[in-house]
Amino acid sequence: MDLIEPAERLIRARRATRAFRPAEVPESAMRAVFALAGSAPSNSNTQPWHVEVASGATRDRLADALVAAHHAGRRSVDFPYREDLFRGRQQIRRSQFGAQLYEALGIPRAETDLLEGYNVESLRFYGAPHVAMLFGPANTEARVAADIGIYAQTLLLALTAYGVASCPQALLSFYADTVREVLGVTDRKLLLGISFGYADEDAAVNAVRTPRADLAETTRFHR
Repeated sequence: MDLIEPAERLIRARRATRAFRPAEVPESAMRAVFALAGSAPSNSNTQPWHVEVASGATRDRLADALVAAHHAGRRSVDFPYREDLFRGRQQIRRSQFGAQLYEALGIPRAETDLLEGYNVESLRFYGAPHVAMLFGPANTEARVAADIGIYAQTLLLALTAYGVASCPQALLSFYADTVREVLGVTDRKLLLGISFGYADEDAAVNAVRTPRADLAETTRFHR
C-alpha cells in the first residue's frame, strides 16, 4: 500500500492552533488517539511518558490555578529555561514567528498589557476544552526527554488524523508544581502540555502559517 501521499498530507496538515471552539472531543475518539500515540518508539521500549488528560471541571480548575500562579509569580520548572537559550539562526526564526503571531493578533510589541493578556489566554489553553500534560519519570534527563518528544509528535499527528486541532505549549511547564498539585501527580517531571479540541476557523491567529527552513540549511547527506 502506497502511504507516501497520505503521510505527506497528514504531516503538512498538522499545525499549532491558538483559538478553539468549546465543543469537546468525544471520549471514544480521545481514547483512540492516545492509544495510537502509544505506538511511538522509545529507547529499549521503555515508554517513559506518563500523560494526564484534563477536561471539564478539572480542566477549568487547572486553568484557574495556572493563571493564579502566573499572577503571583510562582514559576516552577523541571527543565531549566533561559531567555538566551535560542541563539543565532534559531533566535532569528523565533523573532520572525513572534512578529507573525502578534501581527495576526493585532498586538504591537510595545503593548505590554495586551501581551500579558495573551499570556493569560495561553494559560487557559487558548480556549481548548482539553489539555494533555506530558510527564516523565523523576530521573528524566535529555535522553529520556527525547523519547517523550517523539511521543509528543506522534500524539500531535494522531490528533490531526482524527480531525482534532492541537497546540504544544512549553509555557504550561513553567508552572510544574501547580500542575502536579491540581492533577494529583507526584514524583514526575513535566515536559510540556498539549491543548487540543476543534479549531475556531474564523480566528485570525489560526491563519498564521510558519515557514520551514530549506533542507540544505538543516540537513547534510554523507557518503
